[in-house]
Amino acid sequence: MIGAAISRRPSNLSERTMFHKTVERQHVAAELPSSEILGPSTGARDGDWHGRTAIPLWLAIGCIVLAAMGLRPAIVSVGPIMPSIIDRFELSYAQASMLTAIPTLLMGLLALATPWLVSRFGRDRVIVAALSVLAVSTLGRALSGSVSGLFATTVGVGAGIAIAGALIPGFVKSEYPRRVALLMGVYAMALSLGSTLAAAATGAIAHAFENWRIPAGLWAAPAIIGAIAWLAIAKRAKGEARTTTKVASFPLPVRNGTAWLVAMFFAFNNIAFYSFVSWLAPVYMEQGYSAASAGLILAAFTLAFMIATPLFGAVSKDEDRRVWLALASAISFSGALWIAIAPDQLPYVAVSLLAFGTGGAFTLSMTLPLDNAKTDGEATAWNAFAMTISYSIGAAGPLLVGTLRDASGSFEMPVWMLAAVSCAMLVLTPFLQPHRHRLAASGRRARWVPFTQSKVGEKG
Repeated sequence: MIGAAISRRPSNLSERTMFHKTVERQHVAAELPSSEILGPSTGARDGDWHGRTAIPLWLAIGCIVLAAMGLRPAIVSVGPIMPSIIDRFELSYAQASMLTAIPTLLMGLLALATPWLVSRFGRDRVIVAALSVLAVSTLGRALSGSVSGLFATTVGVGAGIAIAGALIPGFVKSEYPRRVALLMGVYAMALSLGSTLAAAATGAIAHAFENWRIPAGLWAAPAIIGAIAWLAIAKRAKGEARTTTKVASFPLPVRNGTAWLVAMFFAFNNIAFYSFVSWLAPVYMEQGYSAASAGLILAAFTLAFMIATPLFGAVSKDEDRRVWLALASAISFSGALWIAIAPDQLPYVAVSLLAFGTGGAFTLSMTLPLDNAKTDGEATAWNAFAMTISYSIGAAGPLLVGTLRDASGSFEMPVWMLAAVSCAMLVLTPFLQPHRHRLAASGRRARWVPFTQSKVGEKG
Protein backbone atom coordinates (compact mmCIF):
# COMPACT_ATOMS: atom_id res chain seq x y z
CA MET A 1 0.00 0.00 0.00
CA ILE A 2 2.82 2.41 0.84
CA GLY A 3 4.62 1.65 -2.39
CA ALA A 4 1.45 2.21 -4.39
CA ALA A 5 0.94 5.58 -2.74
CA ILE A 6 4.49 6.64 -3.54
CA SER A 7 4.08 5.67 -7.20
CA ARG A 8 1.27 8.20 -7.49
CA ARG A 9 3.06 11.31 -6.18
CA PRO A 10 0.82 14.42 -6.39
CA SER A 11 1.83 17.68 -8.00
CA ASN A 12 -0.05 20.53 -6.34
CA LEU A 13 0.29 21.69 -2.71
CA SER A 14 -3.04 20.38 -1.39
CA GLU A 15 -2.52 16.97 -2.94
CA ARG A 16 1.02 16.82 -1.50
CA THR A 17 -0.35 17.54 1.99
CA MET A 18 -2.91 14.76 1.67
CA PHE A 19 -0.25 12.46 0.28
CA HIS A 20 2.07 12.97 3.27
CA LYS A 21 -0.76 12.36 5.74
CA THR A 22 -1.76 9.15 3.94
CA VAL A 23 1.78 7.79 3.97
CA GLU A 24 2.17 8.64 7.69
CA ARG A 25 -1.05 6.83 8.55
CA GLN A 26 0.07 3.79 6.58
CA HIS A 27 3.45 3.74 8.33
CA VAL A 28 1.73 3.88 11.71
CA ALA A 29 -0.78 1.18 10.74
CA ALA A 30 1.98 -1.09 9.48
CA GLU A 31 3.72 -1.01 12.88
CA LEU A 32 0.72 -1.28 15.19
CA PRO A 33 -0.85 -4.58 16.33
CA SER A 34 -3.85 -5.58 14.28
CA SER A 35 -6.16 -5.19 17.26
CA GLU A 36 -5.30 -1.46 17.43
CA ILE A 37 -5.88 -0.98 13.71
CA LEU A 38 -9.19 -2.80 13.57
CA GLY A 39 -10.57 -1.79 16.95
CA PRO A 40 -13.66 -3.32 18.52
CA SER A 41 -16.12 -2.40 15.78
CA THR A 42 -14.75 -4.10 12.68
CA GLY A 43 -17.79 -6.25 12.29
CA ALA A 44 -15.76 -9.43 12.70
CA ARG A 45 -17.17 -12.02 14.99
CA ASP A 46 -15.61 -12.66 18.37
CA GLY A 47 -14.09 -15.90 17.24
CA ASP A 48 -12.31 -14.41 14.25
CA TRP A 49 -8.54 -14.48 14.61
CA HIS A 50 -6.77 -13.78 11.36
CA GLY A 51 -10.00 -14.61 9.48
CA ARG A 52 -10.87 -17.89 11.19
CA THR A 53 -14.46 -18.99 11.79
CA ALA A 54 -15.87 -18.71 15.31
CA ILE A 55 -16.88 -21.64 17.51
CA PRO A 56 -20.36 -20.79 18.87
CA LEU A 57 -20.19 -18.98 22.20
CA TRP A 58 -22.72 -21.28 23.86
CA LEU A 59 -20.63 -24.32 22.93
CA ALA A 60 -17.44 -22.70 24.16
CA ILE A 61 -18.96 -21.74 27.52
CA GLY A 62 -20.44 -25.21 28.04
CA CYS A 63 -17.19 -26.98 27.24
CA ILE A 64 -15.09 -24.60 29.33
CA VAL A 65 -17.36 -25.14 32.34
CA LEU A 66 -17.44 -28.94 32.00
CA ALA A 67 -13.69 -29.20 31.48
CA ALA A 68 -12.82 -26.78 34.30
CA MET A 69 -15.08 -28.53 36.81
CA GLY A 70 -12.97 -31.65 36.37
CA LEU A 71 -9.61 -29.98 37.00
CA ARG A 72 -9.67 -29.55 40.80
CA PRO A 73 -11.66 -32.38 42.50
CA ALA A 74 -8.74 -34.84 42.29
CA ILE A 75 -6.70 -32.42 44.44
CA VAL A 76 -9.36 -31.03 46.78
CA SER A 77 -10.99 -34.41 47.51
CA VAL A 78 -7.81 -35.76 49.12
CA GLY A 79 -8.18 -33.67 52.28
CA PRO A 80 -11.41 -35.17 53.68
CA ILE A 81 -10.18 -38.76 53.14
CA MET A 82 -6.54 -38.18 54.07
CA PRO A 83 -6.74 -40.01 57.47
CA SER A 84 -8.12 -43.12 55.76
CA ILE A 85 -5.39 -43.06 53.12
CA ILE A 86 -2.72 -42.63 55.81
CA ASP A 87 -4.07 -45.62 57.73
CA ARG A 88 -4.39 -47.82 54.64
CA PHE A 89 -0.87 -47.20 53.30
CA GLU A 90 0.83 -46.47 56.65
CA LEU A 91 2.09 -43.11 55.43
CA SER A 92 3.73 -40.36 57.42
CA TYR A 93 2.10 -36.95 57.26
CA ALA A 94 5.00 -35.69 55.16
CA GLN A 95 4.43 -38.51 52.66
CA ALA A 96 0.70 -37.93 52.65
CA SER A 97 1.17 -34.24 51.87
CA MET A 98 2.69 -35.25 48.54
CA LEU A 99 -0.76 -36.27 47.33
CA THR A 100 -1.58 -32.58 46.98
CA ALA A 101 1.95 -31.19 46.60
CA ILE A 102 2.78 -33.25 43.51
CA PRO A 103 -0.18 -32.04 41.38
CA THR A 104 0.32 -28.42 42.45
CA LEU A 105 4.02 -28.52 41.57
CA LEU A 106 3.34 -30.22 38.23
CA MET A 107 0.80 -27.50 37.41
CA GLY A 108 3.83 -25.23 37.25
CA LEU A 109 6.53 -27.47 35.81
CA LEU A 110 4.55 -29.20 33.06
CA ALA A 111 3.20 -25.92 31.76
CA LEU A 112 6.59 -25.62 30.03
CA ALA A 113 5.77 -28.61 27.82
CA THR A 114 2.47 -27.30 26.53
CA PRO A 115 3.78 -25.09 23.67
CA TRP A 116 5.67 -28.05 22.20
CA LEU A 117 2.69 -30.39 22.62
CA VAL A 118 0.40 -27.91 20.87
CA SER A 119 2.78 -27.40 17.96
CA ARG A 120 3.23 -31.19 17.61
CA PHE A 121 -0.32 -32.52 18.07
CA GLY A 122 -2.73 -29.58 18.05
CA ARG A 123 -4.36 -27.77 20.95
CA ASP A 124 -7.72 -29.55 21.14
CA ARG A 125 -6.28 -33.05 20.82
CA VAL A 126 -3.90 -32.32 23.69
CA ILE A 127 -6.73 -30.99 25.89
CA VAL A 128 -8.83 -34.11 25.28
CA ALA A 129 -5.82 -36.34 25.97
CA ALA A 130 -4.92 -34.47 29.18
CA LEU A 131 -8.46 -34.73 30.55
CA SER A 132 -8.47 -38.44 29.68
CA VAL A 133 -5.17 -38.97 31.51
CA LEU A 134 -6.62 -37.12 34.51
CA ALA A 135 -9.70 -39.34 34.56
CA VAL A 136 -7.75 -42.60 34.23
CA SER A 137 -5.21 -41.54 36.87
CA THR A 138 -7.92 -40.46 39.33
CA LEU A 139 -9.65 -43.81 39.00
CA GLY A 140 -6.34 -45.67 39.16
CA ARG A 141 -5.38 -43.90 42.38
CA ALA A 142 -8.64 -44.99 43.98
CA LEU A 143 -7.80 -48.60 43.08
CA SER A 144 -4.12 -48.45 44.09
CA GLY A 145 -2.86 -51.26 46.26
CA SER A 146 0.66 -50.00 46.93
CA VAL A 147 2.42 -46.79 47.87
CA SER A 148 4.26 -46.72 44.54
CA GLY A 149 0.99 -47.08 42.65
CA LEU A 150 -0.58 -44.35 44.76
CA PHE A 151 2.13 -41.83 43.94
CA ALA A 152 2.51 -42.90 40.30
CA THR A 153 -1.17 -42.25 39.65
CA THR A 154 -0.88 -38.96 41.53
CA VAL A 155 1.77 -37.91 38.99
CA GLY A 156 -0.75 -38.73 36.24
CA VAL A 157 -3.36 -36.61 38.03
CA GLY A 158 -0.96 -33.68 38.19
CA ALA A 159 0.06 -34.06 34.54
CA GLY A 160 -3.51 -34.03 33.29
CA ILE A 161 -4.44 -31.00 35.38
CA ALA A 162 -1.29 -29.09 34.43
CA ILE A 163 -1.54 -29.54 30.67
CA ALA A 164 -5.29 -29.02 30.28
CA GLY A 165 -5.19 -26.04 32.63
CA ALA A 166 -2.42 -24.40 30.63
CA LEU A 167 -4.19 -24.81 27.27
CA ILE A 168 -7.77 -23.76 27.98
CA PRO A 169 -6.81 -20.07 28.41
CA GLY A 170 -5.06 -20.25 25.03
CA PHE A 171 -8.29 -21.52 23.50
CA VAL A 172 -10.13 -18.53 24.95
CA LYS A 173 -7.58 -16.10 23.51
CA SER A 174 -7.72 -17.76 20.11
CA GLU A 175 -11.49 -18.00 19.67
CA TYR A 176 -12.81 -15.02 21.69
CA PRO A 177 -10.08 -12.35 21.83
CA ARG A 178 -12.53 -9.61 22.83
CA ARG A 179 -14.27 -11.63 25.55
CA VAL A 180 -11.18 -12.91 27.32
CA ALA A 181 -11.98 -11.46 30.76
CA LEU A 182 -15.58 -12.70 30.74
CA LEU A 183 -14.73 -16.24 29.66
CA MET A 184 -11.76 -16.46 32.02
CA GLY A 185 -14.17 -15.44 34.78
CA VAL A 186 -16.48 -18.30 33.77
CA TYR A 187 -13.48 -20.62 33.72
CA ALA A 188 -12.34 -19.55 37.19
CA MET A 189 -15.88 -19.89 38.56
CA ALA A 190 -16.12 -23.43 37.18
CA LEU A 191 -12.79 -24.30 38.81
CA SER A 192 -14.14 -22.97 42.11
CA LEU A 193 -17.43 -24.83 41.70
CA GLY A 194 -15.63 -28.13 41.12
CA SER A 195 -13.47 -27.51 44.17
CA THR A 196 -16.48 -26.64 46.35
CA LEU A 197 -18.42 -29.73 45.31
CA ALA A 198 -15.45 -31.99 45.96
CA ALA A 199 -14.74 -30.45 49.36
CA ALA A 200 -18.37 -30.64 50.46
CA ALA A 201 -19.28 -34.08 49.14
CA THR A 202 -16.19 -36.28 49.54
CA GLY A 203 -16.36 -36.68 53.29
CA ALA A 204 -20.11 -37.34 53.29
CA ILE A 205 -19.79 -39.97 50.55
CA ALA A 206 -16.91 -41.69 52.33
CA HIS A 207 -18.92 -41.73 55.55
CA ALA A 208 -22.02 -43.09 53.82
CA PHE A 209 -20.17 -45.97 52.14
CA GLU A 210 -17.54 -46.37 54.90
CA ASN A 211 -14.94 -46.55 52.14
CA TRP A 212 -12.53 -43.86 50.96
CA ARG A 213 -11.99 -45.46 47.54
CA ILE A 214 -15.51 -44.75 46.28
CA PRO A 215 -15.37 -40.94 46.55
CA ALA A 216 -11.72 -40.97 45.43
CA GLY A 217 -12.69 -42.72 42.21
CA LEU A 218 -15.96 -40.87 41.77
CA TRP A 219 -14.14 -37.64 40.89
CA ALA A 220 -12.88 -39.23 37.68
CA ALA A 221 -16.38 -38.63 36.29
CA PRO A 222 -16.08 -34.82 35.83
CA ALA A 223 -12.81 -35.29 33.92
CA ILE A 224 -14.44 -37.89 31.67
CA ILE A 225 -17.36 -35.56 31.00
CA GLY A 226 -14.96 -32.71 30.25
CA ALA A 227 -13.00 -34.83 27.75
CA ILE A 228 -16.17 -35.88 25.94
CA ALA A 229 -17.37 -32.28 25.84
CA TRP A 230 -14.09 -31.05 24.37
CA LEU A 231 -14.37 -33.59 21.57
CA ALA A 232 -17.24 -31.44 20.26
CA ILE A 233 -14.88 -28.47 19.94
CA ALA A 234 -12.17 -30.60 18.34
CA LYS A 235 -14.58 -32.00 15.75
CA ARG A 236 -16.11 -28.61 14.95
CA ALA A 237 -12.68 -27.01 14.58
CA LYS A 238 -11.62 -29.82 12.24
CA GLY A 239 -14.74 -29.49 10.10
CA GLU A 240 -14.55 -25.71 9.65
CA ALA A 241 -12.39 -23.53 7.44
CA ARG A 242 -9.29 -24.18 9.51
CA THR A 243 -8.58 -27.87 9.30
CA THR A 244 -6.25 -27.93 12.29
CA THR A 245 -5.82 -26.18 15.58
CA LYS A 246 -2.05 -26.44 15.53
CA VAL A 247 -0.39 -23.12 16.22
CA ALA A 248 3.07 -21.75 15.72
CA SER A 249 5.50 -22.44 18.54
CA PHE A 250 6.61 -19.34 20.45
CA PRO A 251 9.54 -19.09 22.87
CA LEU A 252 8.81 -18.50 26.52
CA PRO A 253 9.01 -14.76 27.36
CA VAL A 254 11.87 -15.20 29.82
CA ARG A 255 13.51 -11.92 28.76
CA ASN A 256 10.34 -9.88 29.00
CA GLY A 257 10.13 -7.84 32.20
CA THR A 258 6.34 -7.66 32.06
CA ALA A 259 6.15 -11.47 31.91
CA TRP A 260 8.09 -11.73 35.17
CA LEU A 261 5.85 -9.13 36.84
CA VAL A 262 2.75 -11.03 35.70
CA ALA A 263 4.20 -14.32 36.95
CA MET A 264 5.10 -12.85 40.35
CA PHE A 265 1.66 -11.28 40.79
CA PHE A 266 0.06 -14.64 40.02
CA ALA A 267 2.56 -16.34 42.36
CA PHE A 268 1.71 -14.03 45.25
CA ASN A 269 -1.99 -14.66 44.68
CA ASN A 270 -1.41 -18.43 44.63
CA ILE A 271 0.57 -18.23 47.87
CA ALA A 272 -2.33 -16.45 49.53
CA PHE A 273 -5.00 -18.74 48.08
CA TYR A 274 -3.38 -22.13 48.74
CA SER A 275 -2.14 -21.08 52.17
CA PHE A 276 -5.51 -19.88 53.38
CA VAL A 277 -7.33 -22.87 51.88
CA SER A 278 -4.94 -25.18 53.73
CA TRP A 279 -4.69 -23.36 57.07
CA LEU A 280 -7.73 -21.13 57.52
CA ALA A 281 -9.69 -23.69 59.54
CA PRO A 282 -6.74 -24.41 61.89
CA VAL A 283 -6.24 -20.66 62.35
CA TYR A 284 -9.77 -20.32 63.75
CA MET A 285 -9.60 -23.56 65.70
CA GLU A 286 -6.60 -22.03 67.45
CA GLN A 287 -8.84 -19.05 68.28
CA GLY A 288 -11.23 -21.40 70.10
CA TYR A 289 -13.72 -22.24 67.36
CA SER A 290 -14.95 -25.79 66.99
CA ALA A 291 -13.98 -27.86 63.97
CA ALA A 292 -17.51 -27.50 62.59
CA SER A 293 -17.51 -23.71 63.00
CA ALA A 294 -14.05 -23.42 61.48
CA GLY A 295 -15.29 -25.52 58.56
CA LEU A 296 -18.17 -23.10 58.00
CA ILE A 297 -15.72 -20.19 57.97
CA LEU A 298 -13.71 -22.02 55.33
CA ALA A 299 -16.93 -22.59 53.36
CA ALA A 300 -17.56 -18.83 53.47
CA PHE A 301 -14.10 -18.34 51.95
CA THR A 302 -14.86 -20.78 49.11
CA LEU A 303 -18.25 -19.21 48.40
CA ALA A 304 -16.94 -15.64 48.29
CA PHE A 305 -14.08 -16.74 46.04
CA MET A 306 -16.52 -18.39 43.64
CA ILE A 307 -18.72 -15.28 43.50
CA ALA A 308 -15.79 -12.96 42.78
CA THR A 309 -14.28 -14.88 39.88
CA PRO A 310 -16.97 -14.26 37.23
CA LEU A 311 -17.81 -10.80 38.58
CA PHE A 312 -14.32 -9.38 38.09
CA GLY A 313 -14.13 -11.07 34.71
CA ALA A 314 -17.37 -9.38 33.63
CA VAL A 315 -16.50 -5.84 34.77
CA SER A 316 -12.90 -5.82 33.50
CA LYS A 317 -13.33 -5.21 29.78
CA ASP A 318 -10.16 -3.41 28.73
CA GLU A 319 -6.80 -5.14 28.27
CA ASP A 320 -5.21 -2.69 30.70
CA ARG A 321 -6.76 -4.04 33.91
CA ARG A 322 -4.59 -2.26 36.46
CA VAL A 323 -7.50 -0.47 38.16
CA TRP A 324 -9.36 -3.75 38.76
CA LEU A 325 -6.15 -5.52 39.76
CA ALA A 326 -5.50 -2.81 42.34
CA LEU A 327 -9.08 -3.02 43.64
CA ALA A 328 -8.95 -6.81 44.00
CA SER A 329 -5.54 -6.66 45.68
CA ALA A 330 -6.67 -3.93 48.08
CA ILE A 331 -9.75 -5.96 49.08
CA SER A 332 -7.61 -9.05 49.62
CA PHE A 333 -5.08 -7.08 51.67
CA SER A 334 -7.79 -5.55 53.84
CA GLY A 335 -9.25 -8.99 54.59
CA ALA A 336 -5.84 -10.48 55.42
CA LEU A 337 -5.01 -7.48 57.59
CA TRP A 338 -8.34 -7.83 59.40
CA ILE A 339 -7.61 -11.49 60.18
CA ALA A 340 -4.08 -10.64 61.36
CA ILE A 341 -5.24 -7.84 63.69
CA ALA A 342 -8.58 -9.16 64.99
CA PRO A 343 -9.27 -12.72 63.79
CA ASP A 344 -12.17 -13.24 66.20
CA GLN A 345 -14.06 -10.08 65.15
CA LEU A 346 -16.75 -10.84 62.54
CA PRO A 347 -14.70 -13.69 61.04
CA TYR A 348 -17.24 -14.46 58.31
CA VAL A 349 -16.99 -10.88 57.03
CA ALA A 350 -13.20 -10.81 57.23
CA VAL A 351 -12.81 -14.14 55.45
CA SER A 352 -15.35 -13.23 52.78
CA LEU A 353 -13.53 -9.96 52.14
CA LEU A 354 -10.23 -11.80 51.82
CA ALA A 355 -11.66 -14.42 49.47
CA PHE A 356 -13.54 -11.89 47.33
CA GLY A 357 -10.32 -9.97 46.63
CA THR A 358 -8.29 -13.14 46.13
CA GLY A 359 -10.89 -14.55 43.75
CA GLY A 360 -10.99 -11.37 41.70
CA ALA A 361 -7.20 -11.27 41.52
CA PHE A 362 -7.18 -14.94 40.49
CA THR A 363 -9.44 -14.30 37.51
CA LEU A 364 -7.46 -11.28 36.38
CA SER A 365 -4.16 -13.10 36.97
CA MET A 366 -5.16 -15.79 34.50
CA THR A 367 -6.14 -13.09 32.02
CA LEU A 368 -2.87 -11.12 32.21
CA PRO A 369 -0.79 -13.51 30.03
CA LEU A 370 -3.50 -13.37 27.35
CA ASP A 371 -3.59 -9.57 27.42
CA ASN A 372 0.10 -9.53 26.55
CA ALA A 373 -0.19 -11.91 23.59
CA LYS A 374 -1.18 -11.20 20.00
CA THR A 375 -1.87 -14.79 18.87
CA ASP A 376 -3.04 -17.99 20.51
CA GLY A 377 0.44 -19.51 20.11
CA GLU A 378 2.02 -16.59 21.90
CA ALA A 379 -0.74 -16.75 24.53
CA THR A 380 0.12 -20.41 25.19
CA ALA A 381 3.79 -19.50 25.69
CA TRP A 382 2.98 -16.61 28.06
CA ASN A 383 0.49 -18.74 29.99
CA ALA A 384 2.97 -21.62 30.30
CA PHE A 385 5.62 -19.25 31.64
CA ALA A 386 3.25 -17.60 34.13
CA MET A 387 1.91 -20.95 35.37
CA THR A 388 5.39 -22.43 35.75
CA ILE A 389 6.61 -19.61 37.95
CA SER A 390 3.40 -18.96 39.86
CA TYR A 391 2.39 -22.51 40.75
CA SER A 392 5.94 -23.58 41.60
CA ILE A 393 6.19 -20.69 44.05
CA GLY A 394 2.56 -20.98 45.18
CA ALA A 395 3.02 -24.64 46.13
CA ALA A 396 5.53 -23.52 48.76
CA GLY A 397 3.00 -21.22 50.48
CA PRO A 398 1.27 -23.78 52.73
CA LEU A 399 4.63 -25.31 53.65
CA LEU A 400 5.98 -21.91 54.64
CA VAL A 401 2.92 -21.26 56.81
CA GLY A 402 3.37 -24.59 58.56
CA THR A 403 7.08 -23.95 59.12
CA LEU A 404 6.42 -20.54 60.64
CA ARG A 405 3.68 -22.04 62.81
CA ASP A 406 6.11 -24.64 64.16
CA ALA A 407 8.77 -22.00 64.77
CA SER A 408 6.56 -19.37 66.44
CA GLY A 409 4.04 -21.57 68.23
CA SER A 410 0.99 -19.76 66.80
CA PHE A 411 -0.54 -18.65 63.51
CA GLU A 412 -0.02 -14.95 64.24
CA MET A 413 3.29 -14.66 62.35
CA PRO A 414 2.12 -16.75 59.33
CA VAL A 415 -1.03 -14.66 58.93
CA TRP A 416 0.99 -11.45 59.03
CA MET A 417 3.26 -12.97 56.38
CA LEU A 418 0.23 -13.64 54.17
CA ALA A 419 -0.98 -10.08 54.72
CA ALA A 420 2.43 -8.89 53.50
CA VAL A 421 2.06 -11.08 50.40
CA SER A 422 -1.32 -9.45 49.66
CA CYS A 423 0.29 -6.04 50.11
CA ALA A 424 3.01 -7.03 47.62
CA MET A 425 0.28 -7.81 45.08
CA LEU A 426 -1.08 -4.30 45.50
CA VAL A 427 2.39 -2.79 45.06
CA LEU A 428 2.86 -4.65 41.77
CA THR A 429 -0.39 -3.52 40.13
CA PRO A 430 0.82 -0.16 38.68
CA PHE A 431 3.46 -2.05 36.67
CA LEU A 432 1.09 -4.57 35.02
CA GLN A 433 0.15 -2.61 31.91
CA PRO A 434 0.36 -4.97 28.88
CA HIS A 435 3.76 -4.51 27.30
CA ARG A 436 2.23 -4.17 23.80
CA HIS A 437 0.41 -1.05 24.96
CA ARG A 438 3.63 0.54 26.19
CA LEU A 439 5.45 -0.38 22.99
CA ALA A 440 2.63 1.04 20.86
CA ALA A 441 2.54 4.27 22.87
CA SER A 442 6.31 4.77 22.71
CA GLY A 443 6.25 3.88 19.01
CA ARG A 444 3.67 6.55 18.28
CA ARG A 445 5.77 9.17 20.07
CA ALA A 446 8.92 8.10 18.25
CA ARG A 447 7.20 8.20 14.88
CA TRP A 448 5.59 11.61 15.33
CA VAL A 449 8.65 13.43 16.72
CA PRO A 450 10.64 13.36 13.43
CA PHE A 451 7.58 14.49 11.49
CA THR A 452 7.08 17.45 13.83
CA GLN A 453 10.74 18.36 13.65
CA SER A 454 10.69 18.22 9.85
CA LYS A 455 7.75 20.61 9.78
CA VAL A 456 9.59 22.97 12.06
CA GLY A 457 12.62 22.78 9.80
CA GLU A 458 10.51 23.57 6.75
CA LYS A 459 9.06 26.64 8.45
CA GLY A 460 12.50 27.85 9.42
